[in-house]
Amino acid sequence: MRKISILFVFFSVTLTGQNFKESTIKQHISFLASDKLKGRGTSSPEEILAANYIATEFKKLGLTAYNNSYLRPYNFKKNPDPHDTSLVGIKEKSSNNVVGFLDNKAPYTIVIGAHYDHLGLGHDHNSLDPNPEGKIHNGADDNASGTVGVMELARYFSSNNKKEPFNFLFMCFSGEELGLLGSKKWCDKPDIDLLTINYMVNMDMIGRLNDSTKKIIVYGVGTSPVFVPLIDSIQTALSIKKDSSGIGPSDQTSFYLKDIPVLHFFTGQHSDYHKPSDDAEKINYKGEAEVLNYIVTIIEKTYNYPKLTFSKTRTPDTGKSSFKVTMGVMPDYTYEGEGMRIDGVTDNKPAFKAGIEKGDVVKKLGEDKVLDVMSYMKALSKYNKGDSTTVEILRGKETKVVNLTF
Repeated sequence: MRKISILFVFFSVTLTGQNFKESTIKQHISFLASDKLKGRGTSSPEEILAANYIATEFKKLGLTAYNNSYLRPYNFKKNPDPHDTSLVGIKEKSSNNVVGFLDNKAPYTIVIGAHYDHLGLGHDHNSLDPNPEGKIHNGADDNASGTVGVMELARYFSSNNKKEPFNFLFMCFSGEELGLLGSKKWCDKPDIDLLTINYMVNMDMIGRLNDSTKKIIVYGVGTSPVFVPLIDSIQTALSIKKDSSGIGPSDQTSFYLKDIPVLHFFTGQHSDYHKPSDDAEKINYKGEAEVLNYIVTIIEKTYNYPKLTFSKTRTPDTGKSSFKVTMGVMPDYTYEGEGMRIDGVTDNKPAFKAGIEKGDVVKKLGEDKVLDVMSYMKALSKYNKGDSTTVEILRGKETKVVNLTF
């Protein structure tokens, strides 16, 4: 690792002003998450409509296109049902990342990205709806919110009349819901030299800021020694929860694995995640504008430093990479107490049938103590379909033990 001497100047910056209009954010999300786009399933005609919409915005902003097109195509093969190993002869499909470059004649480039695909009509076995087939999964928060974040940051940095010391590469990835396909493909065959990338900013689900807690999770703060002191120096009304890991279930992982510092912004899980109910009217548009303003402040603070040094971080220990069973619950990833608080329960799944409710905190699964989401996943990996066990939960101040069958 190349050593760079960095002088950290510790002073506080207070977020002021508002660079983003709620009405513009709403306009873009309302289109991307409309029924017309049928959930933006990877490689679908409707995903192409979304890609062209983004490309049109990039063109309006005067961003540079590679090979005269903002669409960067790639091919892939994907088993539509990963649980069915008997499927053979899988056909190759194609999709597109959408890429625009803001050339400030600088030696290094900041990548700002988000995925624009979602679950389409529920055919890819990623939905948490009990009967997803044929239902439009509009994906307003996941991830029209992040996609519009890229578009709005592209507008800001291309029109703010400031002398930026870095170039910007704005990227909207396809195929994230199928396994980070678009970002992986781009990182394997990039349009620019990866060594010229300063760092990558990823936005995935930034549209549901809670007005009471104002909590936002920032992942990847351990991927460069600059990030933690920089973030800590910013005074903001937002409640910032920092996580060091560069690896997670979104597109920043593809860049981290190429030894590029990353930051990933996320306003938290909710009960509409991967369901047809993730609709535009549930987005907190004012909250998203606050989040984007905060991201701008972080980016502009990095102008005080040279190219950031990359640091490897811990890899989250999730036990097995796949699970034979599910409880049918959505963890609250922002919960900071001991145990795993439940943010949503899917109808007719094991937890629902056992009487487990939203807001319950899982303390034990069978004989395994649950300290957090990761220890819950480790415990879950031990079970097979048809197994029965007990679940100890904390509901308010009362501890309850329920019987559950997978």
